[in-house]
Amino acid sequence: MQHPYIGMWVTDDDRIRHELLPDGRYDEARGTRESAYQGRYEVTGTHIDYWDDTGFTADGEFVDENTLHHGGMIFRRR
Repeated sequence: MQHPYIGMWVTDDDRIRHELLPDGRYDEARGTRESAYQGRYEVTGTHIDYWDDTGFTADGEFVDENTLHHGGMIFRRR
């Protein structure tokens, strides 16, 4: 999977961390809970769709190369 958004994305308070892996999977940590959520994702242009392994779905928008808006939160590239 090739797109410019692979890597780690974090909220400004470091509480939520999304790692977008090159194989189309993601790993999300919340607070001290590593791998709190895992699943697959797909990027189309600047839009991202998530499918959690538990069945939860979500989406977001990359507003620029270093900023992701997702679930009412703002993530920054780390």
